[in-house]
Amino acid sequence: MSLKGKLLIVGFGPGSEEHITNRAKEAIAESDCIIGYKTYVDLISDLITDQEIVSTGMSEEVSRAQAAVKLAEEGKYVAVISSGDAGVYGMAGLVYEVLIEKGWSELDGVEVEVVPGISAINSCASLLGAPVMHDACTISLSDHLTPWELIERRIEAAGQADFVIALYNPKSGKRTRQIVEAQQILLKYRSQDTPVGLVKSAYRDRQHVVMTTLRDMLDHDIGMLTTVIIGNSTTFMYDNKMITPRGYQRKYTLQTQEQKLKPHERLKRENEPWALHGGKEESPSALDMANKAIAMVDQDKGVTKERSTYVGTNIESIFEVAVSPGVVNKKFTPQQMLVLADVVGDKGKMEYTINHQILLHIPTSSPETVTNKLTDVGFLLAPVGDVATMKACDFCDGEKFDSIPQAEEIQALIGGIDVPKELHIGFNGCAMACYGAVNDDIGIVFRKGKFDLFLGAKTVGRTAHAGQLVAEGIEPERLVPLIQNIVGEYKEKGHPNERFHKYYKRVKEIQGYQFKDVSPDLSIEPVPCAD
Repeated sequence: MSLKGKLLIVGFGPGSEEHITNRAKEAIAESDCIIGYKTYVDLISDLITDQEIVSTGMSEEVSRAQAAVKLAEEGKYVAVISSGDAGVYGMAGLVYEVLIEKGWSELDGVEVEVVPGISAINSCASLLGAPVMHDACTISLSDHLTPWELIERRIEAAGQADFVIALYNPKSGKRTRQIVEAQQILLKYRSQDTPVGLVKSAYRDRQHVVMTTLRDMLDHDIGMLTTVIIGNSTTFMYDNKMITPRGYQRKYTLQTQEQKLKPHERLKRENEPWALHGGKEESPSALDMANKAIAMVDQDKGVTKERSTYVGTNIESIFEVAVSPGVVNKKFTPQQMLVLADVVGDKGKMEYTINHQILLHIPTSSPETVTNKLTDVGFLLAPVGDVATMKACDFCDGEKFDSIPQAEEIQALIGGIDVPKELHIGFNGCAMACYGAVNDDIGIVFRKGKFDLFLGAKTVGRTAHAGQLVAEGIEPERLVPLIQNIVGEYKEKGHPNERFHKYYKRVKEIQGYQFKDVSPDLSIEPVPCAD
């Protein structure tokens, strides 16, 4: 194997083997590891031989990309798989972003190859007929990562410009309003009889195709596996096919072999009155035309002030951060509460969590301004997501202070570091353990001047249980390095999205502490699901 690994970012098309390119099959075959969403791994199961598989659930794209980069840096050939094309709402861009954050360069970094595949707009269009024969665009209706206001502007622009539109991620169990809003925007610019094609699971076992109209599209089942293709002003339906003309009828007679224009006449200006030159010999400059178009748009929208371009405009994103008064301190000051209200404003959200933190969701284009205001009033800030978090007791309002230095040092060294799945560290300052440290992934209890350590609690489900007591009487000077080593091992060797208790059960030993299954042996009569 080469000293440097390789990242193969593979788009395998709609899912059927006959639509997977030969290069995609070769890339999967030559890989040491395959990383992907569980459903995608299942779709290519016939192509998998002895490769290591790292599969995760939906919304775990970042952890998949990070794991792929890490394995490639270890010298492995890693196939990161996406359905459709990996460069269209797939994993290609995210993998590059993770590499860039690590200072990657093409010259001396791991090799990267993006293997193209058939995107949903192409596979679904083929089942509908020929709906994207003219200018088309793709718009994802998912606002989990993109502000909805920006998506609305894109739909509005595509509607005005008469694009054929392919809507990706149109609707989910929780996102039901977005497709309704999209329909309402487009009805301002298109006839309610505009042809619409709904394609679910193209070229897969449960493929389902519906031909409908812009007016009636919401009467049909639309979900995350559906691609919605909306025609332009010229798209028509014929014999259950959706066709968008390219414009040949403007110059050609399609019913006869004899054409009214000879080949040498077809590019003459007078025969193209619809073109930029307007059929005239002299045409205004591109700049003049652009300024005229901008003026017309501004007039339609009633814009009178000096126009600023969208290009380069700061677009607000959702900044998430967890705040608390401190490791030991649980008391908020009035000034801190006022600052919270100020930075969150009318559009943000505050959420209290079980970790004794307040989670802030703040729309902003300047996160640094927000963090400066919070730290200025003494807040302890922590990142959000798959990171290590520590919840310590209040040490009886600081009266039982002997173990506070260890608690603060663990928070300073470990709090907020990236891990495969959110990791909870519980710290109690006496044997009462009233803050429930034994029920966290890593539980630390101070008793008689030394520390007891619990590992691998399972906090949810009918087999929930406290952590396994693995050590008693740990000397204070040994505690912090030990916790660092445990978390460091989990960070390095845990699979993406793998919870700590599952990792401990899989590897059987962490830092010399042997795993023992402490799950309760339950025999419970199954009950119908309440959902």
